[in-house]
Amino acid sequence: MGLFRRGPKRDGRETPRDPEFSFFSTDEAALFRSQVRAAFAERGLEVTVYSDLVTDSAGRQFGLANLAAVCHNDDRGARVWGELVRQHAGMVLRTMDGPSALDTLPPAQIRAQLYPRVISGDSLDAQAFGYARSVAPGLYEILALDLPESVMMLTDEALEPLGPLHELRAQALGNLRQLPVEGRETVKDPEGMRFEVVMGDSFYTASRVLALDSVVQQVTGRRLGTDGALVAFPFRHQLAFHVIRDATVIPSLNAMASFAASGFEDTPGAISPYVYWWRDGTLTQLSDKDEGNVEAGGLRIVVGDDFQELLERLISPSRPDRPDRPDRPED
Repeated sequence: MGLFRRGPKRDGRETPRDPEFSFFSTDEAALFRSQVRAAFAERGLEVTVYSDLVTDSAGRQFGLANLAAVCHNDDRGARVWGELVRQHAGMVLRTMDGPSALDTLPPAQIRAQLYPRVISGDSLDAQAFGYARSVAPGLYEILALDLPESVMMLTDEALEPLGPLHELRAQALGNLRQLPVEGRETVKDPEGMRFEVVMGDSFYTASRVLALDSVVQQVTGRRLGTDGALVAFPFRHQLAFHVIRDATVIPSLNAMASFAASGFEDTPGAISPYVYWWRDGTLTQLSDKDEGNVEAGGLRIVVGDDFQELLERLISPSRPDRPDRPDRPED
């Protein structure tokens, strides 16, 4: 998947769009949902298909948003949707109908396969995940069990017999720090804008923002400074960062804001369209939507007092090695 994605060319945007999944035309959405119904039927399960989910006679629900985004983003187009849908239906039913991994795996193996995940609050059941830790406005950290074909997000009830929460979280963070960097790319321009993008098939790539110090060390060979870094994690398979060292933070911030908004749109496992300031493990949101600002791509930069002080220090005339002062981002 490209860094600044463009989906495969199919029906033009001038064709009527599906109300639920606007990246599909109405004809494409009808094809997608018919393939979903057929895929479950092939496995002996009749389902009722709604706009964003399917249900079976037992009342079980299977969401379609991530699968629809996977199909939309596959560059091969609609000719492969049937196979993608069949693979997904098979995985879902094997997971739902088989014994729970919590009942079959020994405790030591469960702990070895435990990871933290950062997810949007939009998909969080607050009653089932009372332990979830807020990491930024609208974003939460939960614990997940990594399985061969799926990821099991663990509820309060599932965690209770596994041990104290602080010990489980420490184990999960330790496992996260041990993950390899599957892929990386540097985005830069001659004006000093630069940021690194870590990519991978792992469902925990974006969640590595929780262990950013170790990721920066792996990628750059240098430690994070006290000023921290800019970070963006638009969807689960991507984490971008710019280590703050000088005034190049300004063009990098503006570029990362566009990068995050583009990467978030219509992706499976979408997390956040915004850029954040990571400092001492705390995330402060720096970009936001501004539909009225067409020239800036519908984005605006929001700078609080602490970050403004940082910018002023980095571009201070007292620094002999300072670059020419870039344009100040919008407030």
